Amino acid sequence: MRLSRFPLATAKETPADAEVVSHQLMQRAGYIRKLGSGLYTWMPIGLRVLNKVAAIVREEMNRAGAVEVLMPSIQPAELWEQSGRWAQMGGEMLRIKDRHNNDFCYGPTHEEVITHHVKQDVRSYRQLPLNLYQIQTKFRDERRPRFGVMRAREFLMKDAYSFHIDEADLAREYQVMREAYTRVFDRLGIDYRIVQADAGNIGGNRSEEFHVLAGSGEDLLAVSDSGPFAANIEAAPCVAVGARAAASAVMQQVATPGQKTCEQVARFLDTALTAKVKLLVVQTAAGELRAVALRGDHQLNEVKAAKHPMIGAGFVMAAPEKVEALFGCEVGYLGPVNSPIPVIADHAAAVIADFTCGANQTDFHLQNVNWGRDCPEPETADLRNIVEGDVSPDGVGRIKFYRGIEGGHIFQLGRKYTEAMGLSVLDEASQPVTPWMGCYGIGVSRLVAAIIEQRHDDKGIVWPASVAPFTVVICPIGMDRSDAVRETTESLYAALQGQGLDVLLDDRGQRPGAMFADAELIGIPYRIVIGDKALADGQVEFKARNLAEAERVAATAEAVRARIAAA
Repeated sequence: MRLSRFPLATAKETPADAEVVSHQLMQRAGYIRKLGSGLYTWMPIGLRVLNKVAAIVREEMNRAGAVEVLMPSIQPAELWEQSGRWAQMGGEMLRIKDRHNNDFCYGPTHEEVITHHVKQDVRSYRQLPLNLYQIQTKFRDERRPRFGVMRAREFLMKDAYSFHIDEADLAREYQVMREAYTRVFDRLGIDYRIVQADAGNIGGNRSEEFHVLAGSGEDLLAVSDSGPFAANIEAAPCVAVGARAAASAVMQQVATPGQKTCEQVARFLDTALTAKVKLLVVQTAAGELRAVALRGDHQLNEVKAAKHPMIGAGFVMAAPEKVEALFGCEVGYLGPVNSPIPVIADHAAAVIADFTCGANQTDFHLQNVNWGRDCPEPETADLRNIVEGDVSPDGVGRIKFYRGIEGGHIFQLGRKYTEAMGLSVLDEASQPVTPWMGCYGIGVSRLVAAIIEQRHDDKGIVWPASVAPFTVVICPIGMDRSDAVRETTESLYAALQGQGLDVLLDDRGQRPGAMFADAELIGIPYRIVIGDKALADGQVEFKARNLAEAERVAATAEAVRARIAAA
């Protein structure tokens, strides 16, 4: 491609609305242009990268035996009503009406649609397993779109759905998809982790996320410092810690005027935060109140709480006025002694002896409180967020935190959608059975930004060759003044193209500094500079984007190709 015929608009200044590096560089390098909040046009150079990422995904999905389809982005409401998710999705779903006042949505995902189609066409176990995928535009009405294409409202996604006669076959295909995703992320040339995850409102049992490690990542990952364990913090289990020591002191009430938080109380009483038990009151979807006891330095994990049978999905933190009316004190002074509602204690809180807690009386706390002696033994469960330094749940090493950008997510959905939508097939005994289902997503457009977040420097983007918009850029110096430069440039350009390389020829006639700055900003992996001085020795200058120094190679396509292969 000749740059004189390729629309490329780069900028030196960082856009004021760009918060993270990928957003800044994608706009400065002319990869995207903003149309509206969370809406971006992919410019020609950006589209080349997007298409290359999509091509890698497509190749690996095909290699794994999945079959490509393309479903409508606009979906009828009745499908979502059938699955029960029309109301569940809330404001994130963009709802629209046609001229006949029928309800539709701009699809955020396609579980309902694919199940509907499979129900029409699949009748027998002999037609299973089946894995169908698409690479298609999705829309989710983000409350606060940010970070450019990393959290846009409209985005490109690969979503695949598999159907199986039994759970064992679903587990087999899940592993096949896990391996396919591993190949995708390996080919993208990025540092990533596969972590345990929560399935969220998509549902299902086993669930894992593929995270690109980056300081700007919105997800906090808990990773063992010396073992294989890795999980999103919301899904990381916490190991139950030891046995409780015997009570060694008598419970007593102490005045703590104005000391409401655990930190304030620990300082005021000169006690350890780890010896404090705090009580949080939640309201279930049915309107019942429950108390959750946590160690003073721990935080409630709402995903875990929602899975506890005494709390359940849809719970909220109870309104302060309700809590005060029930306990007869301000919220900062709650404790499990004489609690008027059931108490569920996190494992770490349940093993503390002689702990400090609220006295259920404003401006007072209790010290030396013990479960079973001063208050009933509580129901116990894993209800907290894991913290750095915790023993890894698999017993190997201790937990360290990383930031990650979710690029892929795989689920074992079970029979949530097939049951809801009445999909059944005949088994070997000609009896109707409900198939098992898997779901596998990759954020194609998000991955473009995620790669930049991990691979950039102070000059611009540093693309891996697998997805770079062009593999090599040729920068001729004085081509309009030198026959030798012009002839070598045209010859090398044609020869490299003939060898199948994506070659960009900067024939705009700009000065070397401007050409080099653009090449580094847009992130082309290899640069060839052709000038009279090097040509006098039959050579050109070769430089890899990720290396500081340039070197000379013979002015032939074979020499350049060999140097690229060795880089």
